[in-house]
Amino acid sequence: MKSTQYSEKTLEHFRNPRNVGTLEGPNVAVGRVGNPVCGDMMDIYIDVEDDRIKDIKFQTFGCGSAVATSSMITELVVGMQLDEALKVSRGDVADALDGLPPIKMHCSNLAADALHEAIKNWRAGVKPEDATTTPVEKSCHPRPAAVVEVEIANLDGYKGSGVYTRVDDGAALAGQRVVVLDTGDRAAQLAIDLTDHTGRVVLMTTGKEPSVSSAVRSALRLSDVKLLTEAQPLELKGEGELERIRVHDLNEDEEYELTADALVVLE
Repeated sequence: MKSTQYSEKTLEHFRNPRNVGTLEGPNVAVGRVGNPVCGDMMDIYIDVEDDRIKDIKFQTFGCGSAVATSSMITELVVGMQLDEALKVSRGDVADALDGLPPIKMHCSNLAADALHEAIKNWRAGVKPEDATTTPVEKSCHPRPAAVVEVEIANLDGYKGSGVYTRVDDGAALAGQRVVVLDTGDRAAQLAIDLTDHTGRVVLMTTGKEPSVSSAVRSALRLSDVKLLTEAQPLELKGEGELERIRVHDLNEDEEYELTADALVVLE
């Protein structure tokens, strides 16, 4: 079963976000920020009257934390003077949500950045139709180093009992549930070759796409290999033989267990 580290308040704001939408009028400005690499994009609209935020709306494309922090910041700053709203930080948003998982902390910074951009655009006289997107350096889904650099608990203990560092004969894994870690073209090609012996082959990668050449990527798409993206193996489990892999879902920042008879980590 998956477990989350989100507070109930964060989940509630994600499920029932406040102030979703856009604003129009002569006193409206928008702040646009995002990270095109991971896809998180956020627009925050403010309607200003007497140097105060009279109304505020948001539109966000991204993960649950991005939505929740957008929703929360609109509640925090409505009615505030602009100078006061400029002081709202990522910590303020996280605290208001009763905390965020460490891996998601910068998502609240994205909300604060969008608000600050909206105020700056208002003061500079930038109309919503002329506002541009300000890129941020961090995404809501940070990517770890290559899978081969990740320490997997109990890996050595299952060598010879489900863990393989090389596969000379794919027939030895016939009919098994096989997970191959993405370590490049050679691992991906092995996964493709294994589909001749078993219909249950998964290529696990920490990225949104496997780290392979374009030719191998095309071959993967035509194969029966199942891609498991944004997934980081954490621990191996089983009574004497490998039975399960504990996995970190990097997109949702959750953990779950994947049933497997064999794990291939090519050296």
